[in-house]
Amino acid sequence: MRAWRRPGWRLQLKPSDLQSSVLPSVATRAFDVQKMLDGSRARPTASDWAGVLAGLPLFARISKRRLRKIASLAQVQEFSPGAIVVEIGQPSDAFYLILGGRAKVLGKSRRILGTGDYFGEMGLIDGEPRSATIAAEGELQAMKLPRRPFLKLLNQEPQIATAMMAALAERIRALEQASTL
Repeated sequence: MRAWRRPGWRLQLKPSDLQSSVLPSVATRAFDVQKMLDGSRARPTASDWAGVLAGLPLFARISKRRLRKIASLAQVQEFSPGAIVVEIGQPSDAFYLILGGRAKVLGKSRRILGTGDYFGEMGLIDGEPRSATIAAEGELQAMKLPRRPFLKLLNQEPQIATAMMAALAERIRALEQASTL
């Protein structure tokens, strides 16, 4: 987790750091899956996808068996340079994990996303409109987890929803603690 310090101040975390807390392991696993997609190894399996998802805070508390079920819903999408991945105000219909390439966030928080970064996790749950536009900065490969099949799986496997709620509660607590530092 990245942190920044000011002389004489206690350690302070930025809210965006919570998403990046496991980034090195996620990026490594995402890169491994991306290499498979490039043809240097066999095509990724549900177990490969599950390993990537396990490194993300939202999915970290979910059993491997259930992660494989979630992963079986995933699909790879490729975007050409400049292509819009998601657009502000549009319905949130999927969660994305970047496997290769870079994307830029347009809007309030302008930043660059790379391998292992993800977006759309809240929309996966609540379906609220997108809060930013994200465009491919170059060739971009992403894992897409569509919302509708995911919600159907949550109805079949309520333990997934329970584990995700616990992860969200943990993130809220961390934000509250960070704001009091």
